[in-house]
Amino acid sequence: MHSARPASINQKIMKLFNYLLGTAVLLTISVSTYAQKYKTPADTGKLNAEYVTVQNKISDLTSKLATAQSGLPGYQNTAVNAGNDAQTTATASNASSSKATSGNLQDSKDAKKSADDAYDKAKDARSANDNVGKQNEKIRKLTNDLRKQQQRLKDLDQMRTSIYAQIPGKTRP
Repeated sequence: MHSARPASINQKIMKLFNYLLGTAVLLTISVSTYAQKYKTPADTGKLNAEYVTVQNKISDLTSKLATAQSGLPGYQNTAVNAGNDAQTTATASNASSSKATSGNLQDSKDAKKSADDAYDKAKDARSANDNVGKQNEKIRKLTNDLRKQQQRLKDLDQMRTSIYAQIPGKTRP
């Protein structure tokens, strides 16, 4: 027999079921992924090796982030200057165009040259603004990567503490 529910309610129920199933799968995967990897004193050597690797990654990312952040003002300055140049050139082109309407051939040639120059300056300004955006994206990505590595280092510290708690009479180095 047919269901007494309208089709839209069935669709909503299926969407909710799919959402809940997807959430359950993601939680299962994330719990197993973030489970403590190093548990026994025998794992100390591997833990220490990963600890050093993570510390080196943090150092490298910190250096790259500092370089990217110190370069950002230069990109911003270039973008501002390119924007100002484009504006000035566009104003000059507009003046040349107004003068060229008198019908003089030389004025028309000057107006075309001025318009081409204004177009080139506008492209330069857009490129400079794109570079600022790329630098900001690079900084965002490096910051995110650094945050992940710092969290991993904290997780490794917790694992190390847990392992040392299993050894009687042993304190953290």
